[in-house]
Amino acid sequence: MNILQIASLLIVLAAVFGTVNYFILKLPSAIGILVVALLTSMGALLLDRLVPSFTLADDIRTIVTNIDFSDALLEGMLGLLLFAGALHVKLSDLKDVWATVLLMATAGVALSTGVIGLGFHWLTGAPILVALVFGALISPTDPVAVMGVLKEAKLPKSLETQVAGESLFNDGVGYVVYLVLIGLAFPAAAAHGAQGGAETSPALDALRLFAQEALGGAALGLVLGWLTFRVMRHIDDYSLEVLMTLALAFGGYELAIALHVSAPIAAVCAGLLIGDIGAKHGMSDLTREYVEKFWVLVDEILNAVLFMLIGVEIFAVQLNMDALVTGVFCIALALLGRTVAVVVPILMLKPFQTFAPGVMPIMTWGGLKGGISVALALSLPESEWKSLILTVTYVIVVFSIIVQGLTVGKLANRVGREPDLV
Repeated sequence: MNILQIASLLIVLAAVFGTVNYFILKLPSAIGILVVALLTSMGALLLDRLVPSFTLADDIRTIVTNIDFSDALLEGMLGLLLFAGALHVKLSDLKDVWATVLLMATAGVALSTGVIGLGFHWLTGAPILVALVFGALISPTDPVAVMGVLKEAKLPKSLETQVAGESLFNDGVGYVVYLVLIGLAFPAAAAHGAQGGAETSPALDALRLFAQEALGGAALGLVLGWLTFRVMRHIDDYSLEVLMTLALAFGGYELAIALHVSAPIAAVCAGLLIGDIGAKHGMSDLTREYVEKFWVLVDEILNAVLFMLIGVEIFAVQLNMDALVTGVFCIALALLGRTVAVVVPILMLKPFQTFAPGVMPIMTWGGLKGGISVALALSLPESEWKSLILTVTYVIVVFSIIVQGLTVGKLANRVGREPDLV
């Protein structure tokens, strides 16, 4: 299948599964599409078990494995999704909670990686560096899913900004940590960011790579966003300005990949600048309305396709009982890592600032895992541990999206309201 046929198939399936959810399940759109896709995939697998001569599951598995989910997300969809999410977070709001966002997206990701990695090492006997790679790929939260399920909860503005900002930045930081650990655990396969020159210690290489990826990505995103804004100030044509934001998201992401800096962080920084300063000083009211509606549509369509893909990726997972049982135990491990990543930074900052009610349980249970974790697991170098890590990651992501995603809104409404809120 060529790329146009694959794209057509994905959009058709997402539309069909979304329609089934709309009329039958009536779940939130993205979660409902995932559930329908997962049930359809499991039905195909069961049918092949009951009727061995029926090869539907094998045919679907061939199609699914021909779709490079990892590349499609990490080098395509993720940039658009992060840019779209960042457009709706205002820098003025983020400024008030920057310390919390920064600490959770850095120290929080590091703590979560360590806790989950050590737990996975103890649970499975995996080499410590391989276990830490698993900790890094399962630590990032899904910003689109998080903001989508919390939008109806009507949280205090500060808490809403903390949740959105932290989920946007920990994706990028988690990806950088993953790349650093891949370089340590699988040095032969770690081509990303490799530079020629004199040999240095692994620790210095890791530090250099982290600085290059994170700081370079932020700088590139801000520079490209600022240049785009300066041009948009002299244009009053909503169709052209929408096209410019699309070019910034696509082109900036691909340029970041080519320069070996963090493309997710670049997309977030560019989106933050355009969504606040660009929208306020570089767009007319009409252009601002069109840009906002365009990116809401892009967000919804890509989110539908992404969650549908997660549902059918079950065909790429080795479904054996030992791996599934390990996955169930690792759900608790992932929640423990998320709890530490939330509680420690908040306790460190509590003497210096106040937090909204329910911040710890909401940010812990609302730390949904998503497509980036599955994509990173699929992109792991081949090893004896890849199959187990992929299965465990898939189990955690499906649990997170379905169980946590369907209950976090109710939790937020229960514990996240001020006493005088209606």
